[in-house]
Amino acid sequence: QVRLVESGGGLVQAGGSRRLSCAASGVIFRIDAMAWYRQAPGKQRELVATITNSGSTNYADSVKGRFTVSRDNAKNTVYLQMNSLKPEDTAVYYCNMFIKLSVLTPAHDYWGQGTQVTVSS
Repeated sequence: QVRLVESGGGLVQAGGSRRLSCAASGVIFRIDAMAWYRQAPGKQRELVATITNSGSTNYADSVKGRFTVSRDNAKNTVYLQMNSLKPEDTAVYYCNMFIKLSVLTPAHDYWGQGTQVTVSS
């Protein structure tokens, strides 16, 4: 089965940087859009960044100019480079991919289990 595994979370000081990665494993025909979400304690999950299969990106206003999403199609991996981190960036970060497993099956959303990012002041 397909699994998405995030890595790169941890504790970082305000103003620092962190790079998250999310790799999909298993038999995969095609991955379309990839995205990063985050959820802070007591808040709803929010969309952070998206990247299409052609490389077009979009960002939440709160992270524009600080975060960069990218993908490596050969590795079935999406990245989130986070710079100038702020305490309010503290959250569990989840990756999301829209994946078609074979030519005979429709595409579906897949989610990682999340990785904790904590920004200290």
